[in-house]
Amino acid sequence: MTTFTVPARKLNTGAVTPGVALGCAAGFTVEDIIGSKAWFLTAIKAGYRFFDTAQVYGTEQTLGDAIRESGIRREEVTVLTKLAWHRCEYIERAFNESLKALGMDYVDLYLLHFPQSVQYPTGYDVPMDFDTILHGFKVLDKPDFHDNWAQLEKFYEAGKAKAIGVSNFSVKTLEALSRTAKITPAVNQVEMSPYLAQNDLVEYCKDKGIVIMAYSPSGHEKVRNDPVIIGLAKKYDVSPNQIIMAWHVARGVIPVPKSADPGRQIENITLPELSPEEVITISALDRNERIINKPGPDGVLYGWTKEQYGWA
Repeated sequence: MTTFTVPARKLNTGAVTPGVALGCAAGFTVEDIIGSKAWFLTAIKAGYRFFDTAQVYGTEQTLGDAIRESGIRREEVTVLTKLAWHRCEYIERAFNESLKALGMDYVDLYLLHFPQSVQYPTGYDVPMDFDTILHGFKVLDKPDFHDNWAQLEKFYEAGKAKAIGVSNFSVKTLEALSRTAKITPAVNQVEMSPYLAQNDLVEYCKDKGIVIMAYSPSGHEKVRNDPVIIGLAKKYDVSPNQIIMAWHVARGVIPVPKSADPGRQIENITLPELSPEEVITISALDRNERIINKPGPDGVLYGWTKEQYGWA
């Protein structure tokens, strides 16, 4: 296999980030979260310098601990975390708690995790039972994402967030945000895979200077087993996952693969260079199919319809 160096990406702030980020969602148990530090350390050893966490992941502290234990300097890494959708009424408190958990004075990127704000009966804290987490919330009219973005702009202006961005935004919600925002988002992190290519969103964000980050970038087994992907993997003598990561990179997208396995961590940043024709071939697999965050039979996901998200 002939590999190439994954290009860095320049944000609209002028900052430069690595072209692949490590997804830092570990799981829901205490054991999963505590155990994450070990595979964060192997990722650092493998060469990762961009880390994608969130307050709801519970891994901010283990990530901060791993970075300090590794001995690399703070300025050598890009650290991204996100505002939980149920803490939009407490943004300053949530942001400061993220900094404290990370053990850092600033984050490189701070995102709105979802466009909607919700309220749980437990207030600031996450409910204990999973059914309440999924269904037992109220979608708030205020604060809305315009209000929340204005708060993030204050963190940027204070230098506590070197760049700010959004997650799960569409062309529709980005257009709405642009009517009130003083600062254009630096990134938009969305679900994206060859079965959910989101070509219109990619072109829109390129035009606006917004870097797209892709979570669940492989599309999981369903996409990795596609005959086109398997055929290209055989051609380049790589894994199907490496073909998909290379497709993202060729489109100017930062993939955010999550792996606790040292070998797969290395694979995810050791990529073949696809031809333009192969990129087009993979993009043609698009089915507009969401695999992770998809609306239920009622057309609703986390209290919003497809129309509200701009996915219709």
